Amino acid sequence: MVSALLSQGHTLLDHSEDVRAFTNGVDLICLSIHQDFVDPDPAVRDKHIEHTKKCIDLAYRMGIPCIRLNSGRWGTVKSFDKLMELRGKEPLLPGYTLDDGFKWCIASIEKCLPKAAECGVMLALENHWGLTRSPEGLLRIVNAIDSPWLGLLMDTGNFLEDPYTKLEKIAPKTDFVQAKTYYGGGEWYTLDLDYERVAKILRSVNYTGYVSLEFEGKAPADEGVAKSIDLFRRVFS
Repeated sequence: MVSALLSQGHTLLDHSEDVRAFTNGVDLICLSIHQDFVDPDPAVRDKHIEHTKKCIDLAYRMGIPCIRLNSGRWGTVKSFDKLMELRGKEPLLPGYTLDDGFKWCIASIEKCLPKAAECGVMLALENHWGLTRSPEGLLRIVNAIDSPWLGLLMDTGNFLEDPYTKLEKIAPKTDFVQAKTYYGGGEWYTLDLDYERVAKILRSVNYTGYVSLEFEGKAPADEGVAKSIDLFRRVFS
């Protein structure tokens, strides 16, 4: 089955895209958006909450059942290039604790869930940078919120050290998979992921959802994407 992960940068209200996808057998499965709930200012968090609610409504209007959710990060490292040099680690905001960050994030997500339930759109929290850089951080948030509308998005390329042990920890709660490949070398880093092993991890928890390609290599798309799809069809079939 062919699937599509849409970026927020696409023209979201052009419904001809919906028809074009449908007539070509492409499922619009996840809308990838950005938000940041790790901020001491309630007004800033509210802005990101309202943005998330708006994107939930956009997903609903396009028939997309899921949106990618971020926790956010402290913002003490301004440059993403520098953050990647630091392997995703950044200092806490002076005067605040890790518990503060989790409290803000959990409360913000909880405020988004009524809109998610109203629209029938799942929020899939990704193991991204910030609070969800580790499986422990990701699971701390997901386990604190009891809602069928909050899921977990496994990104295979966002655990930079010891990835398989960490993927095993989050696999039981995974509802959506973004699988990264790096043909031609990655932009910030390259992981030589063993997808036979990743597939085995997912099979061990009876995962039956989507596996969406996130190609981050520098090879031409018609080469790197084709290789990736061939790989995924072989190991995940």
